[in-house]
Parts: sequence; C-alpha cells; structure tokens
Amino acid sequence: LLQLPDVGYYISEPKTKSGNRQIVMSEKVYQAFLRVLVKHRKNNFEIDGYSGFMFLKQNGEPKHSSCYASIFNGLRKKYKKLNNKIPLPEKMTPHTLRHTFCTNMANAGINPKALQYIMGHSSITMTLNYYAHATFESAKAEMERLVA
Repeated sequence: LLQLPDVGYYISEPKTKSGNRQIVMSEKVYQAFLRVLVKHRKNNFEIDGYSGFMFLKQNGEPKHSSCYASIFNGLRKKYKKLNNKIPLPEKMTPHTLRHTFCTNMANAGINPKALQYIMGHSSITMTLNYYAHATFESAKAEMERLVA
C-alpha cells in the first residue's frame, strides 16, 4: 500500500510473481490477526477494490510505508533511552526486520528453498547473497556440527 501526495492511496503489485504466496503462521498469530480484523470490521475503507485493511491510522485510513518509518524511529528512540547496552542501527525500517528474520532462519538451518519461498524471492541467489548473512559464529557452529 502506497500513498503519494498528488495521487492518494494505491495498491502496487509485488515486484515478481514469487511475491504472491501463502505464508504459514502459527495458531497464535492467526488468532491475533482475527482479533484485529474483528476490531476493524466496521471500517469500510476501500482502495482499488481492496478493503479489510488490518493496520489503520487513528482516522481509519490504512497505514502506509511512511507511517511505519516514523513508528520505527520512535521505537528506536525509546529503546535507546531505556537500554544503551545493545546498540541498534541508526536507520531501522520494516525491511531491517525482514533481513533479520531471513538471517535467523538461515542460521537455524531452514531449507534454503523453503526460505526462498517464504521470502518471496524468484531467485535463491537473492535469498542467500543478500538476506542470509553468515557470521563467524554461524560458520564455526556449522563446522562443529559436522565434526560431531
């Protein structure tokens, strides 16, 4: 969902065909989403034929990318005030979480092709080279696992 000053809201298609996918979620996450949908069921905001948006601003309009940027900025500032032992990146976006998720899943040993599907990448190269960041610790752990 995007919002442009002169155009208003519009829905954009994923960059690749792989971007359209089903995502597995736990029962707990599913129930949380249902609670949000029930809470917003009276909202009938529609964009390009789509309605039932989950994440809304106080005025009932759907949140868009710049909303999340300011939310992340605010959360980062609060975190910095409460805990400066573990630094966070200067710029945090929802995309930062995407990188972290992919890296954590790769380090946990998820099947690379399954991770490619979850991330919605058309190429395994994108998943492995740009998102799944290896560290010395992860490489050492893999070597120790193979030797054991």
